[in-house]
Amino acid sequence: MEHTEKPRSNAWFLLPVFLGIIGGIIAFFILRRDDPRKAKNCLYLGVVLMIIGIIFNILAAASFPGIDSGFNVNV
Repeated sequence: MEHTEKPRSNAWFLLPVFLGIIGGIIAFFILRRDDPRKAKNCLYLGVVLMIIGIIFNILAAASFPGIDSGFNVNV
């Protein structure tokens, strides 16, 4: 049985852009039989965007040294 690739839209790359790794996994499982190369690229894009988000969050958290646990609130 011959396996032919169906051309899939590039709009599938929007799924990992908006949903991160979850969107990459969803796109991978939908596209894996029709267009395996695009499926892997969507998964890789989701992983890369997740790593960029983690790095950004670490850098943002490190830039707030004055945050206390009490927040100066009297109850």
